[in-house]
Amino acid sequence: MDERSDSGKIVEIDIADLAFDGKAVGYLDGKIVFLNGGLPGEKVQAEITRRKARFDQGRTIAILKQSPDRLKASCRHYEICGGCTWQDLDYSRQLFYKRKQVVDCLTHIGHIPDINVSEPIGCTDQFFYRNKMEFSFNTAENESFVLGLHHRGHFDQIFNIEECLLQSTLSNEIVAYMRQVVSENDIPAYDVFSHKGFLRFMMIREGRQTEQVMINIVTASDDPIRLEKIISNLTSRFSQITTIVNNINGSKSNIARGEYEHILFGPGYIEERLLNYTFRIYANSFFQTNSLQAERLYGQVFETLQPQKDDCLLDLYCGTGTIGICASGLVANVIGVELEPSAVKAALQNAAQNNIDNIEFQAGSVQDILRNNDGKFGKITSVIIDPPRAGMHPKALKGLVEMKIGRLVYVSCNPATFARDAAYLIQKGYRLEQVIPVDMFPHTMHIELVARFTL
Repeated sequence: MDERSDSGKIVEIDIADLAFDGKAVGYLDGKIVFLNGGLPGEKVQAEITRRKARFDQGRTIAILKQSPDRLKASCRHYEICGGCTWQDLDYSRQLFYKRKQVVDCLTHIGHIPDINVSEPIGCTDQFFYRNKMEFSFNTAENESFVLGLHHRGHFDQIFNIEECLLQSTLSNEIVAYMRQVVSENDIPAYDVFSHKGFLRFMMIREGRQTEQVMINIVTASDDPIRLEKIISNLTSRFSQITTIVNNINGSKSNIARGEYEHILFGPGYIEERLLNYTFRIYANSFFQTNSLQAERLYGQVFETLQPQKDDCLLDLYCGTGTIGICASGLVANVIGVELEPSAVKAALQNAAQNNIDNIEFQAGSVQDILRNNDGKFGKITSVIIDPPRAGMHPKALKGLVEMKIGRLVYVSCNPATFARDAAYLIQKGYRLEQVIPVDMFPHTMHIELVARFTL
């Protein structure tokens, strides 16, 4: 049979599971089918959209038998938005499947059976928990422009957001007013196909503990005169806004980050507090998106690490220094390593304003610094690793193993790459003692974890 001959076929499928990327998993004639809708225990009507040798892909058309775990999604945009794809699943079951994904990755990717994976640490605030959101501009056929979020599965389709339940009510008000100001002043939005226009993105960052607000306006060119009306209107209407910056991205890459930046209003950063420490956050700084849950995450990191007062702690992929600074009062000293120079600059500022004198930061790739440390890390007794989604570079893993440090705590936002790295550490003599999932992003398929290794 031709692999593609059944594309477009309408079938009935029983949903058995949820995949790592959040898709529903069913079986048709013994073959796996991944669908963009449906919950375990449901029977659905679906269209097969793509046939492959090992699996098929499809889209759910109708739910014929509903799961008792299904809820009515609270968000008015749920059916089209690409954000909270699990909002129709009971939260306790979200946690169940997130833990299952961690176990599945350890079993099938890492080939590590019988690991102690704890019950996930859930999020108390399941809505309005984000301190950062990016909203996109685009041209529209029937309107002059749209400002909002992406249609599910479409990078080039934006809908006007009326209310997002992830960030604050204030954020929703700012987006609505921004749309009004842009329309009244006839400021052109950027078109992702023609690459013409001016306004590309609007990012809102909020200090949930400080109530400071940053607006980052990403534009295709450097034109401060066009932005004057926006700045004056926003600052007059919202006294909560403490700074506005402009990132200029003249490239075709559709990212909310500029090649350079201007400060238009205020200091150019906001501050947030975690575990009684204060941190500066710039427009392009990495900072945990869920401030309140980040405190629980870091608390779990330190509980898992079991730091001693005489420890010398190595903080790999330290970003702006949040984990290392929060750990500084628990150990003798901390060395942070980070590739991004702007993050290292912010880390130094954060250490200074918190009066931390037992921490230092080294700028460079983890693999290079571990390989060329010239004995500088000889006193290291414990390590915290918090890499990006891609996990650790193979050379960084090799360099870490060669240091033979007794205690490692690995913080991961990607169970798949964690399982790969964990398998290597186990092969080289480490024991994976515990894995604790931490839910930072309710209503999405994402899960973070904290893991302890001992040599």
